[in-house]
Amino acid sequence: MHVTPLRPDGVSQAPALAALPMYDLPELRAANDVLWGGLVDALAKEDVAAPQALTRDRGLHMLWREPTLLLAQTCGYPLVTGLGDAVQLVATPRYRAEGCTGPFHRSAIVVRAEGGYGGLADLRGERCAVNEPTSNTGMNLLRAEVARVADGRKFFSEVLHTGSHVASLAAVAEGRADVAAVDAVTLAHLKRVRPASVEALRVLQWTQASPGLPLITSRSTPAAGVEALRRALQSVAVSPALAEAREALLLDGFNVLKAPYYGVIRHLEDSAVERGYPELV
Repeated sequence: MHVTPLRPDGVSQAPALAALPMYDLPELRAANDVLWGGLVDALAKEDVAAPQALTRDRGLHMLWREPTLLLAQTCGYPLVTGLGDAVQLVATPRYRAEGCTGPFHRSAIVVRAEGGYGGLADLRGERCAVNEPTSNTGMNLLRAEVARVADGRKFFSEVLHTGSHVASLAAVAEGRADVAAVDAVTLAHLKRVRPASVEALRVLQWTQASPGLPLITSRSTPAAGVEALRRALQSVAVSPALAEAREALLLDGFNVLKAPYYGVIRHLEDSAVERGYPELV
């Protein structure tokens, strides 16, 4: 089969890039590779060239802005606060995990199981672990909840930036922090593939819901290419050959959400500002 590049003008370009980095724990990489292989085959039927392997060696913020990006998953907060000029929404995955409803998800606010915290207000003066300051699930959703009880004042004694949800949960489990927010899908995966890492933790409460982690493509991808990606995703969502990979990834399918749905992420930020709590502190 003849496979053409996504560029409609025929101009040669660097090879396309693809990544599925958000739920790519070592225990899940084989499943992600199988899923991507299915997407490569489905895209070939659409006459769309795709890289044979996922990229795993580039920083996320650089990867998301690559002009040759064919498909990647990003966080909703960077999407609405800085990526809009560089990417297009393709689809939003649905996951079978507690805290997820269709293409929407929540964060679990997690503390140590033996702690005596009865609610979020009891955590005033304690230490918070955050994966990234630009994370919707680790920072923005948590900030919106804390803003309700912070009374416009500094709430935590310390905010530790850990670099990942896994590291944030480890900080809480090991007593280096007292609370963290982690997205529902990460928590569900860890309960399955690393149960020992979360056995000392409990969910204090769930945050409000927001759209899940979106799949994106470069702004330079033509409209026909975006539609081809969506058809390929729907194909892999029902392929019997990929059922085992979908089960390992807790993947239930894909929805096409328009950009305004992601406005709730900015709304949650604005609501925290209005309550006098613009930063998670």
